[in-house]
Amino acid sequence: MKPAAKSAGPLALVCGDDDFNVKQRAKQLYQEWCAELGGMDHEIIDATVANSGEALKALSKLREALQTLPFFGSGKAIWLRDCTFLGDDRTAGAQDVTETLGEISQELKTFSWDKVRLLISAGKVDKRKTFYKTIEKLGAVEIFSGWSFDDKDGLNQAMHFARGEISGRKKEISEEALSELVARAGMNARMLVNEIEKLSVYVGGRGEISLEDVTAICTRNKLAKAFALGDALGERNLPRLLRRLDEELWEIRLKVDKNKNEIGLLYGMIAKVRAMLMLKEMIREGWVKPDTDYPRFKAQLERVPREQLPEDKRFNPLALNPYVLFKALPQVKNYSQAELVAAMELLLKCNRDLIFSNLDESLVLQQTLIKIVGSPARAGC
Repeated sequence: MKPAAKSAGPLALVCGDDDFNVKQRAKQLYQEWCAELGGMDHEIIDATVANSGEALKALSKLREALQTLPFFGSGKAIWLRDCTFLGDDRTAGAQDVTETLGEISQELKTFSWDKVRLLISAGKVDKRKTFYKTIEKLGAVEIFSGWSFDDKDGLNQAMHFARGEISGRKKEISEEALSELVARAGMNARMLVNEIEKLSVYVGGRGEISLEDVTAICTRNKLAKAFALGDALGERNLPRLLRRLDEELWEIRLKVDKNKNEIGLLYGMIAKVRAMLMLKEMIREGWVKPDTDYPRFKAQLERVPREQLPEDKRFNPLALNPYVLFKALPQVKNYSQAELVAAMELLLKCNRDLIFSNLDESLVLQQTLIKIVGSPARAGC
């Protein structure tokens, strides 16, 4: 989330996966430059394009803006806004776009920055390309990386960000409600701000946002849907599990989310079973208790002896976000340890089948989950 560098000098690139903070920071920097330079000659060039022709038009406007001197001796700030052709997609890879960016890179090296400042904001940027390397050498680059739910620090950063937004609206929120909010909104700053705004309006003059408020008003995004699939597995509810799986597979077939695929669904199930296995062992060791509320559960995790846990994050329960473990806590009783070990073996076999066999991916997933959930014998902890 934090930028890689502080912007300084007349040339800056603000980029990254976190589009909300990229736009916020770029807007802030542009306004600061305009106020500092004064005058009315500042210019914003829209660089969101659909093809190479539109990209060339945007670059032509950029060149024209750089070559047009500000009137009356005042300064000029130029913002190439929301640039979409600095990554590795087809438009960015077009020969004429690549050549033009290369030419502009050379022009920037000899450009007189006396009264001109150039700001570029973009999403994904290919750091291997000449244009990026030129800006990095001549100016400053700020990179805002998106949060990842697989990264414990990323989730903590998202929760810290959300708490700050809530506090800024003169509201308070419980730890459990905050975790549920982030789980529903996902690792996206814009979505979090939208949901927090909805919550603030919903609670009105009340000062505290509760878990009931979050569940009543907040939208479940695709991340929350993925949680629902894992919860159905944890609860050992085969009909609901298969319904959730069908919903996910239908979205894959319709290409609703180009990043979603059967392998991704499988890895989500592996993560769920791994979390339950870890919890099963922690309960057996007496480190945590299965019947507790979230604050007490977090306090128990803090007392777990670190020296008795593996350094490999894949097998260290404390590398997971506490709320992920807490959600799985009541589900552990639905499987014996032997069943969870067998489930991991089935999921790993499923992984091999999805990669190396010609079997239908949907059928492979369905059959694997049916074998795991099967006819449960409530095993307790």
